[in-house]
Amino acid sequence: MTTFRINPAVAEAFPDTLIAVVTATGLRGREPWPATSAAQQDLEQQLADGAWQPADESDPRIEAWHTAYRAFGTNPRRIRPSVDALGRRLAKKGTLPRINPAVDSYNTVSVRHGLPAGAFDLDHVTGEVEIRYADGSETFTPLGEPDTTEQPKPGEIIYTDTTSVLTRHWNHRDAHRTRVTEDSTRVAFVLETLHTTRDGDRLKTAAGELQDLLTEHSATTGVHYLSPAHPHATT
Repeated sequence: MTTFRINPAVAEAFPDTLIAVVTATGLRGREPWPATSAAQQDLEQQLADGAWQPADESDPRIEAWHTAYRAFGTNPRRIRPSVDALGRRLAKKGTLPRINPAVDSYNTVSVRHGLPAGAFDLDHVTGEVEIRYADGSETFTPLGEPDTTEQPKPGEIIYTDTTSVLTRHWNHRDAHRTRVTEDSTRVAFVLETLHTTRDGDRLKTAAGELQDLLTEHSATTGVHYLSPAHPHATT
């Protein structure tokens, strides 16, 4: 079991935050996931038809994250929130990346709803996962760069466990150590909003959609919520 926790300082600075933690155990990432493939293709077709487009930085959902990034010292046009970067890529190329079924599932749900998402292979997580301000002593190895070591700046918001940083700039980029692969069997996915009063229902709908995509290919799934009022959850 893994506990996820919002640090009190982050909760105080962002009091309308809501984070869904969607868990899957017994995940089968090497079999076909037709529902995920169909969801990707549907979104791409809607974009091609002009019936839908990804949220950009003028959208309140993305604008809120840009404001948050600036508040903790990150330039969001140079280092973009994950959903912003994914939406820009989709708008430019017309297609979503194909990584593996689990990652493709959360990417599709993320960009459809304009909400940042990420995931952690829980078999490679040590201790609790905390969302907190970096103090400058932490280390981070970026996804896809196993020989690179970075140090988040003090004041940057991070996800971290007891070993090292799992995500920099709140939701910009995940770590290599806890990346989700076809062989990951115990995974926690996160979906986030800074404005529960406006987008809480959207986030809960997105979490339900992601859980539905995972259920057919998992032994068990679940959804837990973190907020300043309920700052920790054990998955």
